[in-house]
Amino acid sequence: MTIDDIIHFVEGLDDVLTLRPVPGDGSPEISWGDTFFYYSPDGVVPTTTQPFATIVTKNYPGDEDSRLDRAGAFRVNIHAGREAFIVALGHAPREQGSADVDAGAPDTVIAHPVYGSAAWLAVVNPGPRTGELARELLCTAYTLARSRYERKADAVRRHI
Repeated sequence: MTIDDIIHFVEGLDDVLTLRPVPGDGSPEISWGDTFFYYSPDGVVPTTTQPFATIVTKNYPGDEDSRLDRAGAFRVNIHAGREAFIVALGHAPREQGSADVDAGAPDTVIAHPVYGSAAWLAVVNPGPRTGELARELLCTAYTLARSRYERKADAVRRHI
């Protein structure tokens, strides 16, 4: 899977807002070249919600274990939720998985090196082993984001 394959797949889901920061758009320089996916029926970036998935193309401070400074390396980060996390990795997000996991291993689903305890999964350069699972996890993350959005919208409607 390429970055463009992933973007095309996620943008095929209803009401997805894709942000691709570039120089001059007001975004922080560290985010340039990365991609952020939100559930947003109104097309406005949510101010109180994190993206449900991201694609990062470089190391961030404190998040160097995936070694994204290698040529062509990128990582898909997916907020899959607790249940999908357990199915994918065999343990709960806050439990310690295998200590010998190589966060930079390509085509391998792992707990996100920084946000794994919050039920985020990650895949460096998804390929034949993880491509289908990555799509499934992206759909799960999308569904969870849509459900959170709808719950918040319902709560606002009840208070009006």
